[in-house]
Amino acid sequence: MSVSPTSADVVSGGGIDPRFYLRVLLRRKWLILLVFAVVLGGATLYTTRQPRVYAAQISLIIDSKEPRFLDTQIQDVNSDTGSYYWANKEYLETQYRIIQSRAVSQRVVERLGLASDPDFLGLTKVTDEKRRAELMEHRDPVAMLQAKIKVEPVKDSRVSLIKIEDSEPNRAALLANEVAQAYADEVMSQKLKLTENASKWLDERRDSLSDAARTSEMALYTFRKQQDILALDDRSSMVSLKLQETNKALTESQLRIAGLRARVAAIRSVQANQGVEDRLWAEALPAARENLTLGKLKDRVFLLRNEVTDLQSRYLDDHPKLLEAREKLAAGEKEFARELSNIVISSEAELKEATEKERILGGMFEVAKGEAFELEKKKVELDKYKQDTDNAKRQYDSVYKRLKDIELSGLLRTSNVRVLDSARPMMAPIRPNVPQGVLMGLVGGLVMGLALALLLEFLDSSISSQSDIEERLGLTFLGFVPTIPETAGSSPDLHIHREPKSLIAECMRAIRTNVLFMSPDKPFKRMLVTSSGPQEGKSTTTINLGIAMAQSGNRVLIVDTDMRRPRVHKAFGVPNDVGVSSLILGEQSIDDAIKSTEVPGLFVMPCGPIPPNPAELLHTKAFAELLTKLGERFDRIILDSPPVGAVADAVVLATQVDGVVVVLKAGKTNRDVALRTVRALRDVKAPLYGAVLNDVDLERSKYGDYYYGYSYRYYGEGEKKGA
Repeated sequence: MSVSPTSADVVSGGGIDPRFYLRVLLRRKWLILLVFAVVLGGATLYTTRQPRVYAAQISLIIDSKEPRFLDTQIQDVNSDTGSYYWANKEYLETQYRIIQSRAVSQRVVERLGLASDPDFLGLTKVTDEKRRAELMEHRDPVAMLQAKIKVEPVKDSRVSLIKIEDSEPNRAALLANEVAQAYADEVMSQKLKLTENASKWLDERRDSLSDAARTSEMALYTFRKQQDILALDDRSSMVSLKLQETNKALTESQLRIAGLRARVAAIRSVQANQGVEDRLWAEALPAARENLTLGKLKDRVFLLRNEVTDLQSRYLDDHPKLLEAREKLAAGEKEFARELSNIVISSEAELKEATEKERILGGMFEVAKGEAFELEKKKVELDKYKQDTDNAKRQYDSVYKRLKDIELSGLLRTSNVRVLDSARPMMAPIRPNVPQGVLMGLVGGLVMGLALALLLEFLDSSISSQSDIEERLGLTFLGFVPTIPETAGSSPDLHIHREPKSLIAECMRAIRTNVLFMSPDKPFKRMLVTSSGPQEGKSTTTINLGIAMAQSGNRVLIVDTDMRRPRVHKAFGVPNDVGVSSLILGEQSIDDAIKSTEVPGLFVMPCGPIPPNPAELLHTKAFAELLTKLGERFDRIILDSPPVGAVADAVVLATQVDGVVVVLKAGKTNRDVALRTVRALRDVKAPLYGAVLNDVDLERSKYGDYYYGYSYRYYGEGEKKGA
């Protein structure tokens, strides 16, 4: 059961009172010193007996890329590393894993012959050669070397440290240098292996691509030969030109046909009109304007028409000159109409010719278009063959160039690993660090001692302080009784009578005062003193409290009601033949049972013969009447009862008194047992005055400072010693 510090250990600020730790330190100093000595001695012994370990380190510069001496177009196979932070960090972490890999350690083991080195394998103490050989077979030198390798980066640089720890300083330096060399060899080996594998694959790929390129070229040649298109571009240009010319001629023919059709339609429209005047307007047509004969006929018709008009104004309608003029006009118009008809016939013939030409040109255009489509189709197929050929050549050229680049870069044995400082033997061991080990033992021992002391303090479930009584039990703290020293020829029960100026006597007087103040208006007549269990100082406290009350001028009677283990008569040296049990049974008188003592004003009534049924006797009416009679004779009656936790007698007596005082032994009385005692008394509604903390060791108690201060405040040191 864990117990936190009580309120008495808490200062007003809410923290733990430093004096609490001081008291724990003083009270358990020997335990702390013992733990401190054991831990310090163990740490010192362990540190000094540890084997010496030496360290050596070599510093390397690890670049993300190798130094470049060739053209920037020539790259290594494994040079695909970025230049940004995380890429470099991952690259360096990868290199660190390579350094600590089994492959690197295997190289060092084989180079130095560590598999057969008994000193490295830790078998030097095995003198039997056969046994040593058997152990060597089961040891893994590679794994042992791997466990020794540590890699650390130097901050804000490309420098890395390879550290080796070994029992020999020279061997540690040798192993560090060899690990660095093995790492460089491993990196170069991996590079050459990758280059070799890449070269082999590219060489095989080059042969297959060469065959593919030749096959593509032959396929292109065969297609050109089959299609007879050695000069496809020239032929395509000719067909395109032919198509353009044919299209142009066809368009011109269509335009001419449209014009002829319009001309014929216009002339026919003029012919359809009956009036000669309208026909004469035919000369406005483009075809009429181009015909000279028609123009002359038009002019003659106009002249004859004017002549007829002139004659009509001069002669009558049947005049011979007018008739002759009209006949000439009719003949001219007839001839004009005939010429116009000839123009129509000529235009229709021309239209027919133009239509035929259009048809022929249309056929030629379709033929040229079909030829162009056919050539375009062949060109698409030809382009496919050309593309396959170009791709094959391009792949072949790329593989061939990469192969030559790799072969050239493989011949250049460059490395991205450079040694900055080689490892040197360090004669000072890094382990064990004796001063550090002793210091850790010193601190650890002190901390463990204090922790154990505090743990025991917190796990202590006994009643040992005023706060335990007030907070855990809910009782009033009446005072404490220091441990009564045992002196030859002197009983502790009468200590305050013989030493009235001692600290113990003052403490008992303080308890007496506190008890009296518990009921200032109605001072008690009968008081019961009990405890949780036996051997807690209940009877001694009862006697000393009675002495203190008697010293204040009261007539005090101590009644021994512990009818199982009575002790009061022994303390005062009086007989126990007549006592409480005798009076309850009516066998003797009260005067016979009351015994005087050497303390003025203090009387005792022994238990008397021990009855077989104490609880039943204490329940009787006779016992109640006895208490009433005794109250008439004495100022104070103090009952010494059995422990509450052992029998029920104390609970029975608690109901017949004015107050109950519970005695608790400091550091011995269990808190749970005491709590059950208080609960049992409260269950019968017993008037509880409070509790007395008995047998307080002022040299060890957690309240020693307070108690000592209290004692020194009222007494000189000599007086206390005299007590």
